[in-house]
Amino acid sequence: MVINIPVAQADPYAHPYEDGFSTTFWSDFSIADAFGKDAVRDTFNRAFAEWKSDFRYLTDLVIVLNHKIFQHYDGDRELSKLYDSLWRIADGYAMENLGEKELEYFFRNTD
Repeated sequence: MVINIPVAQADPYAHPYEDGFSTTFWSDFSIADAFGKDAVRDTFNRAFAEWKSDFRYLTDLVIVLNHKIFQHYDGDRELSKLYDSLWRIADGYAMENLGEKELEYFFRNTD
C-alpha cells in the first residue's frame, strides 16, 4: 500500500525568510572579518563560485555584501572598500546573468 502525502512546494520567488530560506553568508563574512581582507576575499571567491548560479543565494550574497559595506564604513574604510568592490562584482553578475523572473526577485529583495 502506497500513501501519497501532499507536500507544499515552496515558491522559489517568495520573499526570503518567508519560506524559511536563509544562508550563512552573514556569519561566514563576519568570521572572515576577524581574519582580515585576504580572508574576506577568499570567502567571497568561494561563495561566489559555488552559488552564483542560484538566484536566491546570489541575491542574499549581494544583500550581505551591501550591509558589510555600511557596517565597516566608519570603522575600517579599507575593508568597506573591499566589500564595495566585491558587491560590484556580484551585483554586476546578477544584472548580466539573471533571467526576467530572477531579476524581479533580485530587485524586490535588494531594493
